[in-house]
Amino acid sequence: MGSDASPAARRRSRVSPDRAAELFALVLDQLAEVGYDALSVEAVAARARMSKATIYRQWGGKPELIVAAVRSLGTRNVDTIDTGSLLGDLKSYIARFHEIAAFDRGTNRALTHAVHRDPRLMAAVRQTVVEPGVAALNTMLSRAVARGEVAADCKALPYVNHMLMGALGGESLLGEDLDADFLNGYIDHVIAPALGLRAGG
Repeated sequence: MGSDASPAARRRSRVSPDRAAELFALVLDQLAEVGYDALSVEAVAARARMSKATIYRQWGGKPELIVAAVRSLGTRNVDTIDTGSLLGDLKSYIARFHEIAAFDRGTNRALTHAVHRDPRLMAAVRQTVVEPGVAALNTMLSRAVARGEVAADCKALPYVNHMLMGALGGESLLGEDLDADFLNGYIDHVIAPALGLRAGG
């Protein structure tokens, strides 16, 4: 069993949203408590009083289950962000990703460690969290260029994604808890000047 379960088999699951939410909470608790290597689908299933076969059918395996648990906290539909200005879009974008990064420091550290130990988990995180986030950001930037907010030849455009990821990643490395004022200031005073935008404009 594991991630080889077919999509058709997964669709046969009868896991309700409420039960899935309970399961995801247990997964995140276990991840923070024992780490990725020691976490097992069997142990999670036993604590959730759920068949491990049901978990495999629904999610496919441990990496996919952990990613589903993280996604239950959500990037909160970053692809729908459209405030009418690039600064507004970027502030909404970084705030939504910060919600994921900040939900639980222990779990976040465990997940960061785990993705470098399991290529399947790394692939799952990239596919379900990173790639949609990058695509949404590229849409925002393209929209800003089309509106004339940012010059099409702006040298900073290729670096915006790394700048945003650096701010969020630095929070954990520096042991600091960033708030909305800090993140908005980072957009206004670091990213906006690089893109030729007026802070708060």
